[in-house]
Amino acid sequence: MTTLADPVPGGLPGDVERATAAAGELSGRGVHGVVLAYVDTAGIGRVKTVPTARLASAAAWGVGMSPVFDTFLANDSIVTTDVLGSPDGDLRLYPDLDQLVVLAGQPGWAWAPVDRVTQDGERHPGCSRTFLRHVVAEAAERHGLAFKAAVEVEWTVARGDAPGDAFVPATTAPAYGAARQVELGDYTADLLAACAAQGLDVEQVHPEYAAGQFEISVGAVDPVAAADRSVLVRQTVRAVAQRHGLRVSFAPAVVGQGVGNGGHVHLSVWRDGVNLHSGGEGRYGMTAGAESFTAGLLAHLPGLTAVTAPSPASYLRLRPSQWAGVFTAWGRETRETALRVVTGTAGLRDQAANLEVKPVDLAANPYLALGCLIAAGLDGLTSSAALPGEITGDPARLTAVEAAARGVRRLPISLEQAVEEFRADEPLRAALGPVLADAVIAVRLGELESVAGLDDDQVAAAYRWKY
Repeated sequence: MTTLADPVPGGLPGDVERATAAAGELSGRGVHGVVLAYVDTAGIGRVKTVPTARLASAAAWGVGMSPVFDTFLANDSIVTTDVLGSPDGDLRLYPDLDQLVVLAGQPGWAWAPVDRVTQDGERHPGCSRTFLRHVVAEAAERHGLAFKAAVEVEWTVARGDAPGDAFVPATTAPAYGAARQVELGDYTADLLAACAAQGLDVEQVHPEYAAGQFEISVGAVDPVAAADRSVLVRQTVRAVAQRHGLRVSFAPAVVGQGVGNGGHVHLSVWRDGVNLHSGGEGRYGMTAGAESFTAGLLAHLPGLTAVTAPSPASYLRLRPSQWAGVFTAWGRETRETALRVVTGTAGLRDQAANLEVKPVDLAANPYLALGCLIAAGLDGLTSSAALPGEITGDPARLTAVEAAARGVRRLPISLEQAVEEFRADEPLRAALGPVLADAVIAVRLGELESVAGLDDDQVAAAYRWKY
């Protein structure tokens, strides 16, 4: 069992040998530096980089990074808590050599996600990647469960020559339109080539609904790797765009009104190689375990939004009738419910059936989001929670009486409401542990204070180029 207290000794000979061999191979391929990547509580990707020749040292002893980044805001301000936000102390960043990849979109660079470890060799309790790994390991040990996950990545493509921080779409062609694909075909072709060179199995890339918007989907893998992939995909999307003179945003909302960028999560639960979302006696082939897992997610969704929709800009996206999933409801292939049961095509359902969680955007730290989603589902599975009735159509059309009778609630309409729901969700906070839960609350409140008094357009502008 992996625990937050497991030591990570420095100077592991195997890691040094692997890293030395990897550094030699990277140098032979013209790689000069390695990006060591992690995501902070605000959902911002942070990095340190080392020359390729220093990779072995990084693998053996880590690279220094202050723990203060646990309480950085998206605008780089710092909030403090009783245990975080101090200028004191240091952590070590240890690259995961299993995920080391040459960046095809950034010639001369390689990339690896990191685990954050104290100088005494213990897992840092604020490391979100360690948290996710711990949740997955606990599910395997206590319940015999494994998971497959994937994070959809939506982004808007803007002209790189627009003045200042203005947003000017790189294309005004129709949503899902052939014209948009043609106009930005060179860019997306290079993006596909870069993903393939990096071993990312892209399932589709296509124009999306909003102005200048695209979406890319990759195959489902274990949750830690899925979160790693989400970070790597965004690094690649941005790098390739820059080489084409374009600018991209993964922010939940780039303008005050309209459809924003989502980061929908696809998640399936497995036991002994069998998909619990298929072949069961429950609704649409779900097993009893899959139904209870889904019920757990539904029950915790209000508090989960503080993790999955963590920015003030998130609530510009989370609006009814925009396929954002803003009601505590589920349905088969229902894109207006928060949880969409995906059965897959006949003949592939034993592999393809999964659950799509819609109120998630790319301001979310993917490690925190996946870990909390799994923890919420496990809470329902452990208690054998009953899954309520399915909702079809748009839940926004239900009257207040109908919604109450069917247990359908509107998710928080502001980050402030989401924080209050998170405070009240003791199982969710317990799963995160006191350090991470404290950081989530402090950073969310800091983000709220940073945009106090701003209107919707100003809030969107404040985060437009942060993600």
